[in-house]
Amino acid sequence: MLIAYIHAAMSCAHYEILEDNAGYYGEIPGFQGVWANELTLEACREELQSALGDWILFRVAQKLALPVVDGLELSVRQAA
Repeated sequence: MLIAYIHAAMSCAHYEILEDNAGYYGEIPGFQGVWANELTLEACREELQSALGDWILFRVAQKLALPVVDGLELSVRQAA
């Protein structure tokens, strides 16, 4: 489920070419603070996915809600 969630979120990513050929900027709408800035598009995608993973882990650790993406919802349950 987690991998499907990450893939769904990454499919919503938006990328821009920076001025003066300075590389690429990427972000995922609805995931505040998840962004990347790298020289190549592929490196930007990889960094964005890494940032997303860290963001998800932080939100889970803090018991904060995660956005629903393409009908996929991750929730934290209390351990028995």
